[in-house]
Amino acid sequence: MAKLYLVPTPIGNMEDMTLRGIRILKEADFILAEDTRTSGKLLKHFDIATPMRSHHKFNEHQTIGSVMEEIKQGKVAALITDAGTPAISDPGFLIVRECIAQGVPVECLPGATAFVPALVNSGLPNDKFVFEGFLPPKKGRKTRLNALKEEVRTLVFYESPYKLLKTLEHFIETFGPDRKVSISRELTKLHEETVRGTLQTVLTHFQTHTLKGEFVIVLSGKEAG
Repeated sequence: MAKLYLVPTPIGNMEDMTLRGIRILKEADFILAEDTRTSGKLLKHFDIATPMRSHHKFNEHQTIGSVMEEIKQGKVAALITDAGTPAISDPGFLIVRECIAQGVPVECLPGATAFVPALVNSGLPNDKFVFEGFLPPKKGRKTRLNALKEEVRTLVFYESPYKLLKTLEHFIETFGPDRKVSISRELTKLHEETVRGTLQTVLTHFQTHTLKGEFVIVLSGKEAG
């Protein structure tokens, strides 16, 4: 039966791969992977021999047509990314939209997503929050931050180690040095770390520490009144 599965993969710790996720990857006709080298390690770890092909943001527009043709012929495809849940700041949206448009069933398995443990660990309100993912580069960044200046819900961002300090400086300019923040890195890995405090104290911390891994920034919203 033609179908597309979106299968979350561990964000660090291999033990976070679900039993159902392993079964789906073994049963699928082919796997669409963001980086076949990275995913190859995952498949080898769980003895998954399903054929794999590259599907990432640089080629998905060109390959989506041929992929859809195969699925419509009755094949089952499984989409994975390097880490976490597909389509969350990773490729996935385009093919899901196309499957829906062409009447192909889509099913997303529950599993690892980096911002969820970071949000829960933060100690900041998590009943309502805004997930922003990666901020736009350069000019679009300031515009986006200004648009969030009055947001009262907790804000969640992804950031690379190369831009973290500059991003925190931009946050201080926009939200003020005393806004509460929690930053998590290396989630589920041996050196997992969460640093909490004001924007200024957290910036000072990371200015004197090695920046490694992907970062999740959880920023408190504007206080009412």
